[in-house]
Amino acid sequence: MTDKNMLDKIIDQTLDTVGQSREQIFDIGEKSRQEYQMLQKELQDVRMKVAGVIERTDRTHLHAKFARNRLVEVSKAFDRYSHEEVKSAYEQANDFQVQLAVLQQEEIKLRERRDHIERRLINLNETIERAEQLASQMAVVYNFLSSDLKQVGEVIEDAREKQRFGLKIIEAQEEERKKLSREIHDGPAQMMANVLLRSELIERIYHDRGIEEALNEIRDLRKMVKSSLAEVRRIIYDLRPMALDDLGLIPTLKKYLANFEERNGIAVRFQHLGRDQRIPEEYEVALFRLIQEGVQNAYKHANPTEIQVKIEIKPTKVIMIIKDDGVGFDTSKLKEGSFGLMGMRERVNMLKGELQIQSKIDIGTLISIAVPLT
Repeated sequence: MTDKNMLDKIIDQTLDTVGQSREQIFDIGEKSRQEYQMLQKELQDVRMKVAGVIERTDRTHLHAKFARNRLVEVSKAFDRYSHEEVKSAYEQANDFQVQLAVLQQEEIKLRERRDHIERRLINLNETIERAEQLASQMAVVYNFLSSDLKQVGEVIEDAREKQRFGLKIIEAQEEERKKLSREIHDGPAQMMANVLLRSELIERIYHDRGIEEALNEIRDLRKMVKSSLAEVRRIIYDLRPMALDDLGLIPTLKKYLANFEERNGIAVRFQHLGRDQRIPEEYEVALFRLIQEGVQNAYKHANPTEIQVKIEIKPTKVIMIIKDDGVGFDTSKLKEGSFGLMGMRERVNMLKGELQIQSKIDIGTLISIAVPLT
C-alpha cells in the first residue's frame, strides 16, 4: 500500500470516528432538550398544584379557626349543650386539624418536587449548551478534514494563509449555522413550545376560573403567535431579503439599513446617486452582501457613532462607499478578526472589481468598491 493510500485510509477512519462522535453529541443534546421541555411542562403543573394547595390550606385554616372558637364556646358552658353537640364540636375541630396537617405535608412534597425540577432544568440547560458547543467544534474539525481547499489555494498562494483562510471560512459557516439554530430555538421554537403549554392550560382555566379568564388567555396566546411569526419573518429576511427579488437593490438596501439602525442604535446615512434601475440578479445579490458585510464589520469592530453608505449605479459600473467614524486601524498590519474584509475582497475579485480601504486610528475607515457591469 502506498503512502498516499495509507494516508487516505487514515483520514477516512478519522472522519468516521469524528462523524460518529458528532452524532452521539447531537443525540445527547436532543435527548436533554426533550427532557427539558417535559420538565418545563411538569414544573408548570406542579406550580399550579402548589397554588391550589395553598388556596385550600387558607380555606381550611379559616374553617379550623371557626371550629376552635365553637369548641371554646362549648367548653366554657359545658352544661348548656347536649352530649351530641359537645361531641360534634370536638370531632369537627379535630377533623380540620387533620386536614391542615395533610395539606401541609402535601405542600412540602410539592415544593420539594418543584425545587428538584428547577435544579434539574438548570443542569439540563448547561448540558444542552455544552453539547451544542462540542458539536460545533466537532463540525469544524470534520469539515476541515473533508473539505477540498484547492480552489482557495489558487487564490491564496501562501500555505499558512491558505490554511488560516480555509479554517475561517469553515468557522464562519458553522458560526452562522449555530446562530441560526440558536435564533430558531430561542425564538420561534421556544414560543411554539410555550404556545403548546398555554393551549393545554386554557381548558383547565375555563373549568376553574370561567370563560373570561380563558378568553384572556386566548388573547395572550394570539399575541404570542403573532410575535413568533414576526421572528420567523425576521430570520428569513436575514437569510435572504425577499424584497431583493421583488423590488431590487436600492429599496432593499433602504429597508435593511433602516432596520439595522433601529436594531443597533447606530445612525446610518444612506445616499443613492443616479437612477433607481434594476441590474442583473447575480449583481444585486453580490452588491447587497458587500454592503451588508461592510456595515456589519463597522458595527462589530469600529465602535462607530455613524455609518455612511453611498451607492451610484452607472450604465457600465456600480460604485459603493461605506464610511464610519469609528476607531480605525493600521491598514499596513493584518488586524485580528479582519476576516470580514478578506471575504469582501474575495467577493469583489470574483466580480472583477476593485476594493480600496483607507483608515486612520481614531478617525475612521472608508471602503470604496467599484464593480463593472457586463
